[in-house]
Amino acid sequence: MTSFLHRHPRVRLAGLLSAPLLWLGVAYLGALAVLLVSAFWSVNTFTGQVVREFTVANFRTILTEEVYRNVTLRSLGVAASVTVICVVLAVPMAFYMAKVASPRTRKWLVIAILTPLWASYLVKAYAWRILLANDGPMDSIFGGPGYGLTAVVLVLSYMWLPYMILPIYAGLERLPDSMLEASADLGARAGRTFRRIVLPILIPSVFAGSIFTFSLSLGDYITVQIVGGKSQLIGNLVYANIGAANNLPFAAAIATVPVVIMVIYLVAVRRSGALEEL
Repeated sequence: MTSFLHRHPRVRLAGLLSAPLLWLGVAYLGALAVLLVSAFWSVNTFTGQVVREFTVANFRTILTEEVYRNVTLRSLGVAASVTVICVVLAVPMAFYMAKVASPRTRKWLVIAILTPLWASYLVKAYAWRILLANDGPMDSIFGGPGYGLTAVVLVLSYMWLPYMILPIYAGLERLPDSMLEASADLGARAGRTFRRIVLPILIPSVFAGSIFTFSLSLGDYITVQIVGGKSQLIGNLVYANIGAANNLPFAAAIATVPVVIMVIYLVAVRRSGALEEL
């Protein structure tokens, strides 16, 4: 048996990875299963105890109450806005890093992109709260935007921008310089070169980055609590029902909404090859 494993390193590697993958599957998929099951429970309004009897009342409330539809649409709008902003900022930055900067400069730029990820999430969020506050630096220079959805989109775009830059940078780095040079030698203008050569390679990388920016923005509630003012997104509703309302089944039902949205999104982008960029 030992000699067989030595002759077949892939089998040995699969055996080493099976235990962590099994644990990840049990912990992650198990947690989602518990979430889904508890979403079909209810809470006794008199005692506050969880009633473990099957009911679709929580989902009926989410689908029929206008406030929950508005919060879902608002959350989708914020996530989409953050993703678009990150794409607009990430493409030129990643292109410069991959195709213009020297190898030495490229290493320092990658470090600069990764450095904000080492800082605490709360430290960055509260730093932006100070920047956006009334009479704060941004208010005195630009006249806003203060607290609200605009501030949420701005802060989340800053938070998740590295997750968009890195996949695009990885995709562009695999693009041979010879293809760009050949396109220029054949007389193609920059716009046509971008559409015919760069864009087909760029799209899967953009989708890969959007998986992070879209999903992280869709479920975020800490930034909304800190700089969102009176705005409410899906994450805030989940947090409120876990805490003050003490309605865990309804919180679980709300939490399934971003999960379903992300499953649909992942299925939609799977054919683009984006998952291979992760």
